[in-house]
Amino acid sequence: MEYRPSADWTSTLDLFYSKDKQEDTANQFEVNLGDYNGGYGRINITGAQVDSNGTFIGGVAHNLYPLVRGMYDKRNDKIDAFGWKNEFKLDSLSVTADVSYSKAKRDELLLENNTQLVPAPQLDSLTLAYSGSGFSQLKPGLSYSDPSKLFLRNTIYGSGYGKVPKVNDELKGVRLGATLPVNSFISDIDFGFNYADREKDKHQPEGNINVGTQGDTAIAPDLQYGLVDLGFAGVGPIPSWNVPGAVARYMTFSPNENAPYLVAKAWTVSEKLTTAYVKGDIDSEWGSIPVRGNVGVQIQHTDQSSTSNIYDHTQPAGHEIQPYSDGKTYTDVLPSMNLAFSLTDEQTLRVALAKQVARPRVDQMRSSIDFGVDTATGKPGASGGNPRLDPWRANALDISWEKYFESKAYVAAAFFYKDLTSYIYTQTRDGHDFSSLIKGYVPPAGSPPALPTGTFSAPFNGQGGSLKGVELSASLPMSLFMQALDGFGVVASASFNDSSIKIKDPDSASSVGDGPITLPGLSKRVYNVTAYYEHDGFEARISQRRRSDFIGEIGNFAASRVLRYVVGENITDAQVSYAFGPGSSLSGLSLLLQASNLTDSSYRTYATTKDRPLENIKWGRTILFGANYKF
Repeated sequence: MEYRPSADWTSTLDLFYSKDKQEDTANQFEVNLGDYNGGYGRINITGAQVDSNGTFIGGVAHNLYPLVRGMYDKRNDKIDAFGWKNEFKLDSLSVTADVSYSKAKRDELLLENNTQLVPAPQLDSLTLAYSGSGFSQLKPGLSYSDPSKLFLRNTIYGSGYGKVPKVNDELKGVRLGATLPVNSFISDIDFGFNYADREKDKHQPEGNINVGTQGDTAIAPDLQYGLVDLGFAGVGPIPSWNVPGAVARYMTFSPNENAPYLVAKAWTVSEKLTTAYVKGDIDSEWGSIPVRGNVGVQIQHTDQSSTSNIYDHTQPAGHEIQPYSDGKTYTDVLPSMNLAFSLTDEQTLRVALAKQVARPRVDQMRSSIDFGVDTATGKPGASGGNPRLDPWRANALDISWEKYFESKAYVAAAFFYKDLTSYIYTQTRDGHDFSSLIKGYVPPAGSPPALPTGTFSAPFNGQGGSLKGVELSASLPMSLFMQALDGFGVVASASFNDSSIKIKDPDSASSVGDGPITLPGLSKRVYNVTAYYEHDGFEARISQRRRSDFIGEIGNFAASRVLRYVVGENITDAQVSYAFGPGSSLSGLSLLLQASNLTDSSYRTYATTKDRPLENIKWGRTILFGANYKF
């Protein structure tokens, strides 16, 4: 909503409200190959196949007691936001005042319950064949398709488990800025300040879902959805059912956040950022070369803190849960320069220099930790978050050259280099100061007193290293080469990236190894290409994007982030659209048909090498039809 009481004052109010509910049900067939089946004897493997990498890739596993699991996830999200912007003209001075507020809230319910064939134990033999490209095969000898023979019962993973995460994220902001024209080498000067106050809190009560007083039981037909076919993985059909209905009818669930392993999952993080800035716009000539761009500096002050409870194993029974808070303040001075040199009417050289910062993830700055003292040595230890994290910091250089042909065609080459002076990854450090947490610690009889320093596993800052890359791009209408191909064209880009930084992640050693790894999210090669045809309102496009393997950060069922190798994607999309022209009775109407992931490419992860697959997920194709009408 815009209000303009005069030519010198414009006031704009933006309001936003969003509410979303999502429910997902999933079903799994699961078996433990770690030589434990609930105490019914040892697991035996015959016909074992091992590849040259020492990886088990197939065989027959005997004496197993599989389970069929139902999983349920209900998520309610709500976002409230508003922004009020006022623009004033005071002679030659332009002033902007902006106030904003947003709050995101998420309430989630995650449930699982487990069934097994009865009477116990119904031991099975499974034929295993692992695949690094397609779906691995898991072929049981028994049938798991009859829901009347599958009972909710206490398996090796219990009869069920549930979580009730709740997240609130609130952001308040104020911005005051002004622009002053200058008749010199600097054409305009922008200056002002921003203030942002963010607070995020998370609670995650959890608990076992136990079979009720009726004991082990089948799930009634009125709660059954029918069979789902896992034949793509060799399992065959298994039942699916109303998981929350089964929990309510047959089971008990009392989530809490006071158990020793749950206390550290609740926390509050606060960030207050105050930024003052000044920027000069350049529109001039250096000799005979036109130059556009800007030069400026930001001074950013950060005040970050976190409060939580910690489970202190050194305290007497009943007093282990203790309040804890920590944080830090720091200031960054961030100069920047962006210049564009018009070498000719068709060629531009761009140069950018800057000091850059990127904030840590909020959950990395939580103060919640799990703390204890080794009674045999007196050495303290903990794991959790780190409210004293510095941001990612880099000295950045970007250079690009662009060559234009007519109105739509260009070729470009760009180089970037970032000298990372600070980055963030999970580390295990010895010598961490725990003196504030061992105050009042009384060692058990015969145990040594607590040492002031010990081992801490948490996100920490690394220092030193570079990230660099080259990007080549082009937009080429085919009419440049042959007029008969008017309307056809290609847009393409290729990026080649490298980093000298190597990190370790002890929490993900089972999937990425315990040695040095590259920065998460970094692909060595990324390619994008689009072929199109445009004529008289008709447009057709087909696009492909490819990237090489990379290390991804994946959320697991424990609501924790772990690192895994991700197979590089190869995705093809297409769309066709038509816009009715001014001479049509449907002028203003546009129709769009869009298809994503035409080849049904899968998402795959693996542990260290591709012959050790972890996930293979097919999301399928997405077809969208849209219409847009302009008045």
